[in-house]
Amino acid sequence: MSSPKPSDGSRLDRIVRDARRDSEERDRGYRERALKMYPWICGRCGREFSRENLRELTVHHRDHNHDNNPADGSNWELLCLYCHDNEHARQLEASGVVAGKDDDASTMTQRPFAALGNLLKK
Repeated sequence: MSSPKPSDGSRLDRIVRDARRDSEERDRGYRERALKMYPWICGRCGREFSRENLRELTVHHRDHNHDNNPADGSNWELLCLYCHDNEHARQLEASGVVAGKDDDASTMTQRPFAALGNLLKK
């Protein structure tokens, strides 16, 4: 008697679990190397870190490619959580991904409330 074939759901769960594990291992590798290589200081605001708050210090990839991890650390800089978030927000704004207040409505790709006026009139 053969064993039952795993369902697509369990296969998908396994794939997601493996991808997360691989990503965490990769992150741990370059984070540990960067923390050994650089002083525990935010490269933007200059905040200093100790073992107690080291979890708030992140490794930022200068070219925004998390797979580009040269052994010399030339694509990394240590940033505090706040400066790291700010850096990524600036990068998104520069690429036009984040819509500002003055953006023309015609550039929107989705209009989730387009028919709301008609529904409210009923």
